Amino acid sequence: MLRSGLLNPHLLSLLARIRHTNTLVIADSMFPSWPGVETVDLALVYGIPTVPQVVEAILAQWHGGTARMASEFHDHNDAQVRAEFAAAFGSTRLEFEPHLELKRRVPGAIGLVRTGERRIYTNVLLESA
Repeated sequence: MLRSGLLNPHLLSLLARIRHTNTLVIADSMFPSWPGVETVDLALVYGIPTVPQVVEAILAQWHGGTARMASEFHDHNDAQVRAEFAAAFGSTRLEFEPHLELKRRVPGAIGLVRTGERRIYTNVLLESA
C-alpha cells in the first residue's frame, strides 16, 4: 500500500508511460475534452485541487523539463497567484506563449490531468526531461 507521494493509480500509470520530451497537460476545470488524449480527472469541486497543487505533487516525483503556460496568465492573474504558481514549479524552467499556441500542443500530449482550478489561463504543459 502506498503511504506517501502520489496515490491516484491512474495518474501514477500515466506518469510511468511518459518518456523523454513527451508532454503532459495539467488543465483547469473548464479545459475542453480532447478525444484521443488520455485524461485523468482529479476535479472534485471548483478550486479543489488547484493546478499548483497538482504541479507540485507531480514534480515531487517526476523529472520535468520545461513547463509552458499561456502568456495571458500574467494579464488575468494578480501577483499573489503568479507567486503561487512560481513556487509550485520550483526550479523547473517556465516559458510563456500565446494561449492558442499552447492549445495547439495538446493533441501531441501523452495525457491530460483535469483539476478543479477555476482561475483562468492557468493551464500548464509539462515536458519530460
